[in-house]
Amino acid sequence: MSEFTIRFAQESDCALILDFIRQLADYEQLAQQVVATEEGLRESLFARRQAEVVLAFEGGEAVGFALFFHNYSTFLGKAGLYLEDLFVKEAHRSKGYGRALFAHLAGLALERGCERLDWWCLDWNQSAIDFYTRLGAEPMSDWTVYRLGTEAMKKLVEKKEQSF
Repeated sequence: MSEFTIRFAQESDCALILDFIRQLADYEQLAQQVVATEEGLRESLFARRQAEVVLAFEGGEAVGFALFFHNYSTFLGKAGLYLEDLFVKEAHRSKGYGRALFAHLAGLALERGCERLDWWCLDWNQSAIDFYTRLGAEPMSDWTVYRLGTEAMKKLVEKKEQSF
């Protein structure tokens, strides 16, 4: 078996990161929603440092990635890590690489003084749900995710400015 390694992404990895994002979107049947670009990733990940990425390699081949950032719990009074995306190429699944990426992130979270690691999962992705449960993760079934998109935010700001 080839050597497995995980390392932080570098600016020169933007094309690889975008490729992983597109592969994940294909898997999640959301490819039409990907508008990310290499330049946008370069700006947000390396200039503004809005998120971080680790890459997983088997030998010299990139086989997986995880993109994450800090969040904050007011109840705990501490930061956490929020995992936005984790993906392992299909040909490399069932080798323990997803678990290794999670263990790596959990180690980073603990090293940084974070109290938890959070993420979302699509309801239909039973294989991922089973995997997360085996890791010891618990579903947060008492919470519902909400989102304001760009247009909704613009409308909200416009209405705010009109009410005062």
